[in-house]
Amino acid sequence: MLKYITKKILYGVLVLYGVITVIFFLFNVLPGDPAAIMLGQRANKESIDAIHKDLGTDRPILEQYAMYLNDLSPISVHNYENNKSHWYLSPEKYTWKSLFTFGENKCLVIKYPHLRRSYISKRPVSDIIIETLPETAVLAFTSIFIASVIGIFLGILSAIKQNTIYDRFSLVLAVLGMAAPSFFVGLIIAWLFGYVLKDYTGLSPTGSLYDIDVWEGEKLRLRNLILPSITLGIRPLAIVVQLMRSSLLDVMGQDYIRTAKAKGLTMYSVIIKHALKNALNPVVTAISGWFAGLMAGAIFVEKIFSWKGIGYEVFEALSKNDLPVVMGATIIFATIFVVTNILVDITYGILDPRVRVK
Repeated sequence: MLKYITKKILYGVLVLYGVITVIFFLFNVLPGDPAAIMLGQRANKESIDAIHKDLGTDRPILEQYAMYLNDLSPISVHNYENNKSHWYLSPEKYTWKSLFTFGENKCLVIKYPHLRRSYISKRPVSDIIIETLPETAVLAFTSIFIASVIGIFLGILSAIKQNTIYDRFSLVLAVLGMAAPSFFVGLIIAWLFGYVLKDYTGLSPTGSLYDIDVWEGEKLRLRNLILPSITLGIRPLAIVVQLMRSSLLDVMGQDYIRTAKAKGLTMYSVIIKHALKNALNPVVTAISGWFAGLMAGAIFVEKIFSWKGIGYEVFEALSKNDLPVVMGATIIFATIFVVTNILVDITYGILDPRVRVK
């Protein structure tokens, strides 16, 4: 089992390394000068050259890549003394613990990954992500919870009432749910329930988890979660309905289910006590994958509903060419995907030894 877990973790690290490499080279060939973005109307040749030197963008691309990997790595090499070097162990950038020193002024340290600073706000990207990621996580968790509960229930009903009008109607809705883009569905839901039916629903088309009240300060607004979570959950809901239906129909055709029916058990007992446990396996796999996907795919939904999560920050950063924020957020999304898949694989390996053998 330890060998299986180690192999999965190593695969995950290799995937993350590949993602980081692609992100770095992709964003470094995009048009736009970070120095000009940071200086704005104050840009001149001397100031631009100084910013390039400070950011290290005046160095060869491979050296920039090495510096970026060194910033992201939890174990890295730095200089103790030369504060003009990009390898300098700056207390403004890093929180570290020294492992050992070597050479004249070099040291190996363990530290938090440094995602650099925003070109626009000058704030550390890690601070921006720490502030906004929880709101996106709340939105994604609520969306996948709604999709799971409703989708499993509708999928069971669709399997029980196979080839009926209800079954066909639910499959049509599932196909429409998968086909409709989230940004289009979001606009329709925001307009319909936030404007047209606002007097009946009491819901606002825009708003985040916390609103700032002039007199009372920051206030929790759970009702602002309803519309964006429904919008974000429509597509996984459609997937869960179809998976639950097909998986349950497959299980219901197994010999042990026919034996249970022959013993005179009720349909409720057959489904709940025997069939459902095995039919949920592919559904759980899909739900775990979709949760990570919703974390990364909430960009347009958050923008439409002005939900102040990491997706909203990424949208704003893209519009302003604030590349460190986009790169940092993309790395965080990739890490969430990798960690989620590793945990799911390890869980399957624990529950089913045959997976470890394969």
